[in-house]
Amino acid sequence: AEKFELPPEPVDLKQLVNESREFFVNSRGKEENDIQLVLPDTLPPVRGDKAQLSQVLHNLLSNAFKYGRDGEPIVVRAEPNRSNTMLRLSVTDRGEGIAPEHIPRLTERFYRVDKGRSKSIGGTGLGLAIVKHIIERHGGRLDIGSEPGKGTTVSLQLPVAPSETPDGRQDGISKSLQTSEIQ
Repeated sequence: AEKFELPPEPVDLKQLVNESREFFVNSRGKEENDIQLVLPDTLPPVRGDKAQLSQVLHNLLSNAFKYGRDGEPIVVRAEPNRSNTMLRLSVTDRGEGIAPEHIPRLTERFYRVDKGRSKSIGGTGLGLAIVKHIIERHGGRLDIGSEPGKGTTVSLQLPVAPSETPDGRQDGISKSLQTSEIQ
């Protein structure tokens, strides 16, 4: 049922990206320069569930490290769109890349491009399926782009949280009206 409910809380995605980076550096033996962040000084908060969005980042970074080339940094970028209604986050690796015929199936549960390699490096084949489910629940969109021999970029777009005005209104709608419409 919660698939159809947009999570209401504002989440600081920049903070979440930094926390995810720290997790990989402190708990997974990665170096600071293994994850390159390209983030503006300020980002608007997104509407979301912090734990689920943290899982999305963890899954994307795990995949990037599994399939990226050793010694090549993973690049995490974030930026709002021009109208400041959506925020785009991307994770890029410079690995072997994925052949075009596999890309449409990557978010299927248990789908593996190379079963032998996937078995040797671990994983369940659920990571991108979980990412897609969470992003859809958040009213967002997931895109995967890849070029064999050059690497893969997984991008997602998430709605920016409504900004609250000093009188307690969100985007011109009072909080009480929003709450009564939801119930």
